[in-house]
Amino acid sequence: MSGGGETSGVRFEATDRPPQRLAAALGAQSVALIVAGIVLTPVIVLRAAGAEATYGAWAVFMALVVSGAITIVQAVRIGRIGAGYILFMGTSGAFISVAVAAIQNGGMALLMTLIVASSLLQFPLAAKLGLLRRIITPAVGGTAIMLIAVTVMPIAFGLLQQVPAAAADPSGAPVTALATLLVIVAIAIFASRPWRLWSPLIGLVAGCLVAWPFGLLDLRALAAADWIGLPAFAWPGLDLGFGQAFWELLPAFLIVTLVGAIETFGDGIAIQRVSWRRPRAVDFRAVQGAVYADGLGNLLSGLAGTLPNTTYSTSVAVVDMTGVAARRVAVWGGGIMLALAFSPKLAQLLLAVPNPVVGAYVVVLLLLLFMHGLTLATEEGLSFETSLVVGLGFWLGVGFQQKALYFDQLPPWAAALLSNGMTAGTLVAILLTLMLRLKRSRRRRLQVPLATGSLVELQAFVQAAAREAGWDRAAQRRLELAAEETLVVLLDRQPPGARPCKLRLEAREVEGGIELDIVAGPQEANLEDELVRHSSDDAEPEAALSFRILASIAEELRHRQYHGVDFLTLKVASRPL
Repeated sequence: MSGGGETSGVRFEATDRPPQRLAAALGAQSVALIVAGIVLTPVIVLRAAGAEATYGAWAVFMALVVSGAITIVQAVRIGRIGAGYILFMGTSGAFISVAVAAIQNGGMALLMTLIVASSLLQFPLAAKLGLLRRIITPAVGGTAIMLIAVTVMPIAFGLLQQVPAAAADPSGAPVTALATLLVIVAIAIFASRPWRLWSPLIGLVAGCLVAWPFGLLDLRALAAADWIGLPAFAWPGLDLGFGQAFWELLPAFLIVTLVGAIETFGDGIAIQRVSWRRPRAVDFRAVQGAVYADGLGNLLSGLAGTLPNTTYSTSVAVVDMTGVAARRVAVWGGGIMLALAFSPKLAQLLLAVPNPVVGAYVVVLLLLLFMHGLTLATEEGLSFETSLVVGLGFWLGVGFQQKALYFDQLPPWAAALLSNGMTAGTLVAILLTLMLRLKRSRRRRLQVPLATGSLVELQAFVQAAAREAGWDRAAQRRLELAAEETLVVLLDRQPPGARPCKLRLEAREVEGGIELDIVAGPQEANLEDELVRHSSDDAEPEAALSFRILASIAEELRHRQYHGVDFLTLKVASRPL
């Protein structure tokens, strides 16, 4: 249930209109924090695959254009596309490993085709997000994110050792990498929270300064670049041959895209929790909009010739720190990214960063990514079942990544599919989650019209569920009363003269009680928020009665609103609260 009271940290809510000068300054600050990640990620991929010279400037240009445009879309929301909150978009580091493999197997055109094809997954995924909530769990998403770090880390270690042939001193690479790493870590440990956000950028600058005397920093292209202009046209096109390499790499791209959608799902929830003074239930329609926009960003990235987008969690940290959640900030930030795209000098500045500095930066990035995955995987507690999903998925993924699990005995199609540890481990985690769902398959179901006449069927349904769980009569009565009052609340909110919609109910025994899952037509108001409002002392007694009864009986009430369908989860304990 959503809590009451006001949070003191929010100065401007999502719908407020702060002064343009303040919004522009905060937008510029957010861009400064993320621009290195947006630009360096395609550079890392192209360097590792040996294609930077041909496509580097173009990929950087389009990364900034797409990131800026989709950041604005996330804020203003066009139809169902966009969250309506500050969610800065940027190049996704999750694609580094699979993108390098795609370029090495079929060039940039194959990579673009795979990005476009995999981006199409996000649109039906966003539309059916509610139905997938029990399969794409935090444990699955966290396992996949941790395995991304495992698959990309060898690339980062390789960059640490790459130096120009003209470099005279071989000690330049380790000294430069170590200096970069130490500066980032020292700031993260000893500096205050606002400075920690700047630690990667400061580390990059420090690394470049150390690299200079070793001859690792070549600024000739930077000096020759214009301040304003366009890069040389280098669109790689699309490979529509759909050969063997496409089908072998597609599953890995689909899974990485799914992981990105899960990350966007989490950011879409987190940004809502820091954007309002008074806590409110999460609007999952906004989360769907964030995933739709993520898919649009990936589609445009593939068509434009750069790497896919994802939401940057930095958005949540900056809003939480500044207390300014107004959408205007993201509109300014997106506009600034679009303006920066047309500065070739900026692109060359970032392309000049030496490989050992980039490698050290990526090591820190992957460390944070791994910890983010670990946090997500344990978000709902570390039960035996969660431990099984996370532990087995992760370590089998590592085993397949190292080609240590009977790899030479696999058929060619399976070897190609499982050669990427992130793909293999995520598939294991999903299969284990489905198996655990089958274990809990003993549940009761009922479908009735949303009408007063359905009360008798509803009572019989919950009575049978309570008897099957071995509840006494008093506990059965509490469950019946909770179901009745939920029906009353839904009936009261039905539009006058509307055709009765269907209610689908599912009852299952959980630890300490019974959960009722109710699938209903879209409701205008969120019942979690209504419960808090009507439970207050100044609420009208007649309107508040059903909610006060629910508050006294239900251990938990969750109302998840999606486009076209609502999911209510009501938990009643076997013993009085």
